[in-house]
Amino acid sequence: MANFMYSAAMSLDGFIAGPRGDMSWLADYIDPAGPNPVVEELIAQTGALLVGNRTYGGDDPMKGTEGEGEAFGGGWDGPQFVLTHRPPATPVPGATFVADIDAAIAQSGAAAGDKYVNILGADVAAQCLAAGVLDQVVVSVVPVLLGDGTRLFDHPGGDLVRLVQLSVTHTSQVTNLRYRIEPKP
Repeated sequence: MANFMYSAAMSLDGFIAGPRGDMSWLADYIDPAGPNPVVEELIAQTGALLVGNRTYGGDDPMKGTEGEGEAFGGGWDGPQFVLTHRPPATPVPGATFVADIDAAIAQSGAAAGDKYVNILGADVAAQCLAAGVLDQVVVSVVPVLLGDGTRLFDHPGGDLVRLVQLSVTHTSQVTNLRYRIEPKP
């Protein structure tokens, strides 16, 4: 059975995208001084993606490069499930558009098999957390302050969620944090 992991690059002040979904800030930190072993491991362990519509159709930090429009800049290939109420009129190869979170969880979990469903997008991650299926959170903290944008998690008045640290690693530019969601008592 698949496990569900939310992965994101995040500014030091807690944003995964800048104002209006801007992701251009991330381009300076993608492989500038060598690969990120945590991201490479995450890619190898991913069997399917569960992606929010804003993330799927949003700004691409790989814009203008060979990896533009590709998951992890072309480093990963496999089934993608996009949570949206507005699917495109024509089919998109490799992408399945799903209208509700329960169906998206079921379909992406089945497609991932014994690997991870990698969640991309803050809103989808929050929905998976609320549904009780989110197992892990992997965050690559980037040394930049964005000041505004989309937060890693944003749920004012939400419930306390305890995390268990699994690892902390560093590259020359990024600090990688990996946590397991602690089950509610």
